[in-house]
Amino acid sequence: MIKAKGMNAGYGPVQVLYDFDFSVEEREKVAIIGPNGSGKSTLLKTIMGLTTLYSGAVEFEGQDIRTLEPYERSNLGLAYLPQVGSTFENLTITENLRMAGYGFPKEQRNERMEEVLEVFPILKDYVNDTVKVLSGGMRQMLATSIALMRRPKVMMFDEPTASLAPNLAEEVLDKIFEMEEQFGMTVLFVEQNATMVLERCDTAYLIVNGRRKYVGDAKKLLNHPRFGQIFLGVESYDEAPAPQV
Repeated sequence: MIKAKGMNAGYGPVQVLYDFDFSVEEREKVAIIGPNGSGKSTLLKTIMGLTTLYSGAVEFEGQDIRTLEPYERSNLGLAYLPQVGSTFENLTITENLRMAGYGFPKEQRNERMEEVLEVFPILKDYVNDTVKVLSGGMRQMLATSIALMRRPKVMMFDEPTASLAPNLAEEVLDKIFEMEEQFGMTVLFVEQNATMVLERCDTAYLIVNGRRKYVGDAKKLLNHPRFGQIFLGVESYDEAPAPQV
């Protein structure tokens, strides 16, 4: 679904990604991990058109999307959920969902609102409350619901469990994977809690200093005896001792 080749990207004159290749198949579950500041979020933002792409190719379902605006990429089926700023805090849950359904016929918008509220039924009790009174977990549920209103083909999550208690983080991830099954989406995760996503994903991309350090089976990376050193970029995957069989 997504194919990128030789991406060099960043923010204005500040380059973050270097000669980065990236590909995602339909219904693939992809974990993007690495130390803080390594370029994980920049990768998702580049796919969404929110960075400066100096060179390289980016395609979605075979279409060159390099010149498309973020809203045009959204219309094609890409959704990006940033870590912060993904809801309108002074609006109610209902108003946030209506904003997400802007441009839909009223009947279709209402049907989709009912559908996404079934995914996160706890939100039903707070539909008339403003977002600023919600807990962090509920805000993440609302942000996900907003993206679901557009019925995306690919959902890109940027730190969906940030600042959440461990039990709530597990609940949020479980719900995301339920949605993946229910709606037939392809999901990409940038996640600092690497263990939780590697256990659940098919493929892992490890990024260190804006460069790929590992691409392959997520569980194989997680189960490597020197995972910690590889994750921090102290050792490369090839240099680290192989797991004992």
